[in-house]
Amino acid sequence: QVQLVESGGGLVQAGGSLRLSCAASGSTYSFDVISWYRQALGKQRELVAGIRSRGSTNYADSVKGRFTISRDGAKNTVYMKMTSLKPEDTDVYYCKAEFPFLGNYWGQGTQVTVSS
Repeated sequence: QVQLVESGGGLVQAGGSLRLSCAASGSTYSFDVISWYRQALGKQRELVAGIRSRGSTNYADSVKGRFTISRDGAKNTVYMKMTSLKPEDTDVYYCKAEFPFLGNYWGQGTQVTVSS
């Protein structure tokens, strides 16, 4: 069974940095896409960044130039480096993995809190 384990969240001051990790296990296939989403209480989950197996990436306008998504394909792990963090980046961050034949899976979420 596919499992996604997220790590790297925490409390940071505005202007600081964090690196989130999403490790996928239990699949004999490499992922097609792994994406990071974020969600605040009472709001819809929104796409932050995504990376395809061949390396192409996409970002929400609000994080372009500040967040960088990368992958370690051999480990089925994706990282998201977040810099110049703002209080409005405070959210629970979730990773979502799309696998061929297996479908989509979500991680449990990791809290990111940016203090002003």
